[in-house]
Amino acid sequence: MTVRHRLAVILTAAGAVLAAGCSGGSTDEGGGPDAALTVSTTTPILADLVTQVGGERVRVSSIVPHHGDPHSYEPSPADTVKVTQADLVFGNGLLLEEPGIMRMVHSNAADGVPVVEVTENLEEYGGTVIPLREDLDLDVLWLGLAVEGAVPGEGSQVRLTATALDGPGEMYMYLTDTFGTPQVFVDSSDGFDGTDTTTLPPEAHTHLNWAFTEPGTYRLELTGQTEMLDGRTEPIDGGTLTFTVGPSAAQGTEGRTVLDSGHADVALNAETGTLAVRADDESTGERVHHAAGDVVIAVPDEARETVPAEEPYRFLGEPGAGLWVLPQAVLGQHVHGELDPHAWADVSNAEAYVRRIQEALTAADPDGAAHYADRAESYLRELAALDAHIRERIATIPQENRQLITTHDAFGYLARAYGMEVAGFVVPVPGQEPSAADIEELGATIAERDVPAVFVEPNLASRADVLRQVASDQGVQVCVIYGDAFDDEVENYLAMMRHNADELARCLA
Repeated sequence: MTVRHRLAVILTAAGAVLAAGCSGGSTDEGGGPDAALTVSTTTPILADLVTQVGGERVRVSSIVPHHGDPHSYEPSPADTVKVTQADLVFGNGLLLEEPGIMRMVHSNAADGVPVVEVTENLEEYGGTVIPLREDLDLDVLWLGLAVEGAVPGEGSQVRLTATALDGPGEMYMYLTDTFGTPQVFVDSSDGFDGTDTTTLPPEAHTHLNWAFTEPGTYRLELTGQTEMLDGRTEPIDGGTLTFTVGPSAAQGTEGRTVLDSGHADVALNAETGTLAVRADDESTGERVHHAAGDVVIAVPDEARETVPAEEPYRFLGEPGAGLWVLPQAVLGQHVHGELDPHAWADVSNAEAYVRRIQEALTAADPDGAAHYADRAESYLRELAALDAHIRERIATIPQENRQLITTHDAFGYLARAYGMEVAGFVVPVPGQEPSAADIEELGATIAERDVPAVFVEPNLASRADVLRQVASDQGVQVCVIYGDAFDDEVENYLAMMRHNADELARCLA
């Protein structure tokens, strides 16, 4: 495995959204049991904003707790109860939340209860959303899964199922979660009985590891179906994917497009019922769709690995056995769409959140219209002061130091709004320990950028060991920044954003 396989260091101004695991219970805020509205939100950030607008008229509970992460949190039975009792539910949208959260919400919200995904149509309330770009400079193809086309019904999903494999060895599709534990979706070694399957919400994309035990040509048959909350299903025809693995990966591919680098997705289209492989054209940057039968996916000898020694990876074979892997590259259950969902990191977007929340609360509780308007106006003044504070603090940072290297790229909006650059984020590739060469490359990156500090998030600190080690070797600070979650020190949006601005100024100036 090359350095880029083991340790992904992204050097672009935008990147991907990582996932991080945490568990816990719902957080309650706002008014008491006599409040006019009972509201459930998906995240503590939303719960705080709703509380600021709703005040004592609204009792708010968050599904994801403080210290939690919306990308990977799995809702509990208590969370389900909170949703069934809610008069109104707020989600962030843009696929920020782990898909199971929104499916639970749509399944359990009472009939007629609005489910408001705040970032949808955010521009109508004065906000902006930006594209989510992913650009890992891997030495082999970065292959994911995607769902395209409209799917009828809120909370619906699309299922992809492997039904047969023809090839010289075994084939596996698996995802490594935030804690390094593999979740196996396809395992050809025990046959195909309908359990080699995974699901995605509409217009979603995720990353996977694709592993093969022997060199040669493999043909994987896939099918799919759309699954609605009411139990109805619609078939998707699917197709056959061809992989060429090992030293002769590029041979025998005449007349077909060979994908061997860049970023591509196996894409199920729920509207047309077809399977395709979509890839970014390296010369134009445009996305091109290829029929599954017209493509060969190359897994070259550079992708050769060995089976990790850890017990959870035993399904791949004996430790040290040969394995060819197209890597997942981004750690965690990383399901996302085309747009960056972390819109609140720009305070002007938080203002748009407030306007959207005020509108929804007023529609659900017209008697409280004046109350919500007064509180929203007051809080918007606080947000304007916060925005000015952030700009003032960032202005103290020399232009050449306005760079962020973190373990989680949730700061594209902050960078765009306040004149900074997301210089990179660092995550270990699943199941692999970084080598001395990996650490050396990361150190060289920090040295070349001449950054005085790197940043970790409190709820992701356990994964930041490599970043901390290299920062220590390079003599740069390790500082704290908040992205998706609060903790015991920072418990609301104003405090989070003030801390971030002050920490950036302290560590980079």
